[in-house]
Amino acid sequence: MSEITAAMVKELREKSGAGMMDCKKALAETNGDMEAAIDWLRAKGIAKADKKSGRTAAEGLIGIASAGHKAVVVEINSETDFVARNDAFQDIVRGVASVALTTNGSVDAIAAATYPATGKSVSETIKDAIATIGENMALRRAALLEVEHGVVATYVHNAAGDGIGKLGVLVALKSVGDKAVLTSIGRQVAMHAAATNPLAIRAEEVDAAVAERERNVFIEQARESGKPEAIIEKMVDGRMRKFFEEVALLSQAFVINPDLTVEAAIKEAEKEAGAKIEVVGMARLLLGEGIEKEESDFAAEVAAVAKG
Repeated sequence: MSEITAAMVKELREKSGAGMMDCKKALAETNGDMEAAIDWLRAKGIAKADKKSGRTAAEGLIGIASAGHKAVVVEINSETDFVARNDAFQDIVRGVASVALTTNGSVDAIAAATYPATGKSVSETIKDAIATIGENMALRRAALLEVEHGVVATYVHNAAGDGIGKLGVLVALKSVGDKAVLTSIGRQVAMHAAATNPLAIRAEEVDAAVAERERNVFIEQARESGKPEAIIEKMVDGRMRKFFEEVALLSQAFVINPDLTVEAAIKEAEKEAGAKIEVVGMARLLLGEGIEKEESDFAAEVAAVAKG
């Protein structure tokens, strides 16, 4: 058996993205043959991918791509933030976002679409990446917005690179006005939505179940005052009006100029754009939102590696 050097292990790590111990074992199993070791890792990695599929993938990146009058935002999760900083993973997120532009924007359609760099489907490409990079990954969510006339503005917060970050927002503006003005105000509104997380564009679009839950809370709070039911009803109505103002995009105080509401800021932009501007769509994806992360004992993991 040929000697397995540290330089060989380092080279295999760089080529495969696999862990140091896996690379050392692969080289030992293949008598130091680099190409055979890569094949060995891929075979073992694919087997591991199925085992890893149950792990919680709550890190990762949000990717955004746009073209013409449409844009898409996707969320691809990984198990660790370390992998999210991996160039190969970042390239996949950008690539999947670009592919998503050619679909209807649903996760199923994106997963089934062909990934140009591999000639395989997006889902198969991600599975291969799991084997190479060594931890679970998943295409979790996506949203696509398109307008016939106007722009779909984009914003990425906590950017890790071009078109990728921890939070992505799309805002669709319908208008025949000046595109540069539309893009500018659209991006500002997208930045606003990133900061405030509105529940809907307009008050009447807030989910009825959410509004009812808030109303019930306000009713109970008002009854604690001991006031008559007629007064309580007025108190609740007032609180609900304030609630809608705070959670609906257009009625919120514009973060860039709090003296204006978002709606008023858009009205101001109409003068410069030379045409009416209507917000017809909004999508906001925050990385890991709604995922219950598993708690892990890092010390125990390190001890297990040391033993094995």
